[in-house]
Amino acid sequence: MNPQTVRDDVWKSEAVAQGFLTGVRGGLPFASAQLEVMLRLLAAGGRQIERFIDLGCGDGILAQAVLARFPGAHGTLVDFSEPMLAAARARLGETSCELVQADFGAPDWVDAVEDRAPFDAVVSGFAIHHQPDERKRHIYAEIFDLLAPGAVFVNVEHVASPSEWVEKIHDDLLIDALYRYHTEAGSAMGRDEVASRYVHRPDKAANLLSPVEAQCAWLRDIGYQDVDCYFKSFEFAVFGGRRPPEQ
Repeated sequence: MNPQTVRDDVWKSEAVAQGFLTGVRGGLPFASAQLEVMLRLLAAGGRQIERFIDLGCGDGILAQAVLARFPGAHGTLVDFSEPMLAAARARLGETSCELVQADFGAPDWVDAVEDRAPFDAVVSGFAIHHQPDERKRHIYAEIFDLLAPGAVFVNVEHVASPSEWVEKIHDDLLIDALYRYHTEAGSAMGRDEVASRYVHRPDKAANLLSPVEAQCAWLRDIGYQDVDCYFKSFEFAVFGGRRPPEQ
């Protein structure tokens, strides 16, 4: 099956979306550290965060963190999955956010947001990795064009392991973290069941992982500066860069 078709079938499914939100998202290892790094980057950008995009927003957890740190900001949350947008609506309530149903797998997603540009920041969490490499590069260029001078792009992302050995270590870490998360929540699931339900699951075919080093190189080629992988634990990385300030 075409990977794009797999992605569409997976994330438009209420059951899959809720399974991720309730079974995986809250138990990801180092999740709070990833958010802290993201917020530090936004604060260090030298701009007041007034308008930002959360691209592939899911349940809006990144937008919620940005709004808590920059309470005067207005967020534009973009996702193609109605179950995810419904979860974001429930999380954010009446905060200063606008939810936009658009698919960044196609270039015309920009049409839905460009009238609000330029943006002071763009953040994305565990979303762009569902796209093929060529489309990833185009998305990073589209984001660059939406940023104000000096504005920051931060991607909290699932990236490729360099080898099967490292991938196995990552999977073991994730299984242990999710098993602990569900046990503390009162679940009777064993570790093997957690592994099969949340880690070695069929919808993993929708993941099109790329090495973080390659993605940082793409950002530099586009014109981002201060590009780096700012945080990494095996397959979980926080990377990005910023549009150069006006000279």
